[in-house]
Amino acid sequence: MLSKLKRYDWFIVFLLVLFVVISCFLVYSATVDTKYGPDFWKRIPVNAIIGFVVFFTVSLVDFRLLIKAAPYGYITGVLLLAALFVWGTEREGAVGWFTLPVIGDFQPAELMKVLLIIAIAAYAARKKGERLEFIRDVVPIGLIVFVPFMLVLVQPDLGNAMIFLVILLGMYWISNVKYTHVLIGTALVVALVGGFVYTFKTYHEDIVKMAGTKYDHWVDRIDTFIDPDNVDPAKSGYQYLRSKIAIGSGGLRGDGYLKGNSVHNNFVPVAYTDGIFVVVAEEFGFIGSSALLLLYFILIYRMILISIQSTNLAGSYMIVGIVSMYVFQVFQNIGMFLGLMPLTGITLPFVSYGGTSLLINMLSLGLVMSVKLHQEKESMFSAAE
Repeated sequence: MLSKLKRYDWFIVFLLVLFVVISCFLVYSATVDTKYGPDFWKRIPVNAIIGFVVFFTVSLVDFRLLIKAAPYGYITGVLLLAALFVWGTEREGAVGWFTLPVIGDFQPAELMKVLLIIAIAAYAARKKGERLEFIRDVVPIGLIVFVPFMLVLVQPDLGNAMIFLVILLGMYWISNVKYTHVLIGTALVVALVGGFVYTFKTYHEDIVKMAGTKYDHWVDRIDTFIDPDNVDPAKSGYQYLRSKIAIGSGGLRGDGYLKGNSVHNNFVPVAYTDGIFVVVAEEFGFIGSSALLLLYFILIYRMILISIQSTNLAGSYMIVGIVSMYVFQVFQNIGMFLGLMPLTGITLPFVSYGGTSLLINMLSLGLVMSVKLHQEKESMFSAAE
């Protein structure tokens, strides 16, 4: 136990503590003048303590045991997603949560992201670093992602569904996919996106009628992304427009802590969760926003170092999948308020308020630390036998 404690990357632990402290201050600023009141932020330390317990517990478990149990974890995750259609609770138009007696709201899609990463890492590591073959490797890995992707997409939860695809792309890349497959995949994605945009614009009215009330918010968010200058301020365009104004008003140095007009006049919806970056940009400006991004860069850099130093191929793959997830979540959360990405319900890792999100992020970093702690003298291309 003592030897493992010495091998911990304590700088990552320091960054996690720093993120929790930042989250407390930002969530307090975002909720002090709202119906949630000035004490709402106190839930964060409680969630963080639970998260750190999960982090240290998972880190002490040999990750290779999880790699061996990957099929069972994957099947469990898929069954949980399927069970939502029977026992799930609806939030903001999506049936993506279980309401549990003690834990409260639990979102299986968050857990599925980690289970998916472990499953792909276990499958891809069998190749021992060799090029992936299209029929034997590329297609099966794609099918592993396709099943949970569709289950989450029809909830509907576009944000987490997009993360599944990003995880797939990141792990394809690290698993040594052929360049010809990359070119074919890129061409296919470009064609699908271009075809979708064309179809959406050309048959917009028909799509609106077909979507109905259940998928109405999807249509609004796509409208906001494709044509942000002509959005409906009464719908999802309201959040985009108000957030953009708030970010712009922060300027270089920001308006000052607890002085953001847009946030404290409740002009920006859910500023304490999805819109937490708006609080940073308005109150601390470009400098504060850049400092937060620098912390994410350092965290990801430390994770990549652990992946490079890993003597187990499955462990390296798993870390790259987690890195892909974090990079996209940060880019998506910030980009959607700058008009670079469509509006989704993706939180900013470790900073946005959200019990399930924080717990899964802590669990993910626990897996990264487990790879660092359980190093042995084995071949670089050793999979998890």
